[in-house]
Amino acid sequence: MREIVLDTETTGVEANNGDRIVEIGCVELVNHCPSGRNFHVYVNPERSMPDGAFKVHGLSEAFLSDKPLFAAIADDFIEFIGDARLVIHNAAFDIGFLNMELKRLSYGAIEQHRVVDTLAMARRKHPGASNSLDALCSRYGIDNARRTKHGALLDSEILAEVYIELIGGKQTSLGLGVAMGGGDGGLAGVAIERPQRQRPLASRLDDATIAAHESFIRTLKTPLWRGYLGLTDEA
Repeated sequence: MREIVLDTETTGVEANNGDRIVEIGCVELVNHCPSGRNFHVYVNPERSMPDGAFKVHGLSEAFLSDKPLFAAIADDFIEFIGDARLVIHNAAFDIGFLNMELKRLSYGAIEQHRVVDTLAMARRKHPGASNSLDALCSRYGIDNARRTKHGALLDSEILAEVYIELIGGKQTSLGLGVAMGGGDGGLAGVAIERPQRQRPLASRLDDATIAAHESFIRTLKTPLWRGYLGLTDEA
């Protein structure tokens, strides 16, 4: 199953009133595991950057002035997300901006049925608690020390970890391992992770049982396993 964890940064909060996207970050998950494929782009919004938005993400008008317009990256973005499920925190905000940009280019809108809103998930799982991305990181022990400002790709990477916790944590993989490549859908190319006991189990055999077993072994004239071990009858 392919999913795309997605985040955007913008010039403000009013997609219908002239605010524009300035950054898009996407992280691909395959069967709830990061595949290593990301999509990240800064976008020239063709307008000024309000101080309030700049304080949130630190992307200045000067920095964005030589970045591509949304029209120039739209096809690459659409190709990357494909028909995958989109995982977004406070999805209505990002989808509203993305659909407004797509509408300007006469592209079809992203349909709601393919969107998973992690904010709604968190509110159902933790009613009455703070469910911001930072609060969820703290709750699940996810390191977000790098998040000194909002950034679309970094936030997507962090949200991917939060999303895995929201759907049940790392046990969703059942400890079967991580794909090493290939992609035939089977077990080929999979490294199996076998958990090890920190302390070996104590033997349940007493001395009498062990002695009886050794006595029985001595009665066997030609055990089959001697050949496999390369032992002679004199050994």
